[in-house]
Amino acid sequence: MRKIMRKWTELFGILLFLLMVPLVAAAEKVIVLDLTGPIGPATQDYVNRGITYAEREGAAAIILQLNTPGGLESSMRGISEAIHASSVPVIAYVYPSGARAASAGLFIMYASHLAAMAPGTNIGAASPVNLLESYQPTDTKEVTTKEKKIMNDAAAYIRSLAQLHGRNADWAESAVRQAASISANEAKELHVINEIADNYPQLLQKMDGHTITIKGTTEKINIKDAKLENIPQDWRYQFLSFITNPNIAYILMLITIYGIFFELSNPGLVLPGVMGVISLLLVLYAFQLMPINYAGLLLVLIGIGFMMLEVYMASFGIIGIGGIIAFIIGSIMLFDTYDANYQLHWALIITTSVISIAFFFMIFNLMIKSHKNKIITGQEGLIGSTGVILSKKDNDIVVRVLGEIWNAKSSYALHPGDTVRVTQIQGLVLIVEPLEKHQHS
Repeated sequence: MRKIMRKWTELFGILLFLLMVPLVAAAEKVIVLDLTGPIGPATQDYVNRGITYAEREGAAAIILQLNTPGGLESSMRGISEAIHASSVPVIAYVYPSGARAASAGLFIMYASHLAAMAPGTNIGAASPVNLLESYQPTDTKEVTTKEKKIMNDAAAYIRSLAQLHGRNADWAESAVRQAASISANEAKELHVINEIADNYPQLLQKMDGHTITIKGTTEKINIKDAKLENIPQDWRYQFLSFITNPNIAYILMLITIYGIFFELSNPGLVLPGVMGVISLLLVLYAFQLMPINYAGLLLVLIGIGFMMLEVYMASFGIIGIGGIIAFIIGSIMLFDTYDANYQLHWALIITTSVISIAFFFMIFNLMIKSHKNKIITGQEGLIGSTGVILSKKDNDIVVRVLGEIWNAKSSYALHPGDTVRVTQIQGLVLIVEPLEKHQHS
């Protein structure tokens, strides 16, 4: 009986050990996400997927390696919400030396459960100056109500993040209202960050044992001996970064419009239609991720529509000029943000405007020339054409002109085989004369 009990005890111990091994291994994993560059829709998607993966793997923590000049407010708020909803502790780390976490990057740092910086890095400059280009904190110039709302909203948001994780809320607000920026040492002294770490091994050592509140529960970080797992910026990140680049999205939009226009104007070309449909799907996906100004989009569409209408209506250029103006203004207004990383380049707007103008006026010019040319189709197109007499009986003449058989009349004496020229058309009868009038004189 004792032997049986001992065997069951050993078996139970082995099973318990086997069950604990994956948990221990998972607890020693720390996921590293690289947030280098502007914060945008691709970054938000990358962080969301990284947090989901970390939760599934039972990771001990997530490290957001920050080196960013800022980015879109919508993406920054999306990332902050994902961090707040995460069941895995998130550590923001400004790294390597020379890196910065400005604007949206500072908000992400304050949203994270813990924050650290490498020596030689800086954070701050979170004032929404890109939205308020005329705003100057020390200027006597009066700011608009809209500007005040944006500034107050940003300041209140970063204060709430600071209070959530017990960090310096006063300095955070000054970073928003006065665009303050500080070094790693100053950030540590002001309790803006938790630690300064030269590298990842030192970061893990210094962050180990910190107490955080996550989803209302207080717990200690245990990552001293954790292994780092880097999640690279994969093809999906690169693809989203590409199509959510305002200049690329703008070009895709124009390809969509022109491709569909060419296909409808010349049914059967296929290629323009295929390109237009593919571009349409891409641009619709990109626009749902980006801050689009729909008034600007409508102006662009109206502008191109007017330029197309100019081709078919003789308005002496009035509709076309109106279309050009609407197209340029709409292009400038298209993206509802003043962030430098998400603005259309002037060179692209000017280039596409010039190409559109040149294209539609080229078509307009060709249409005018075609109206001036002699008609070459229908019955009127037969006048001046040459043919051959096939038969003649009394005054009834049969001729072949441009491969067609016609009845004809002539005041000249003609014989089968003679070459004639069409001078008039009377109903369905051609009036002809010898190609050389002196032929049978």
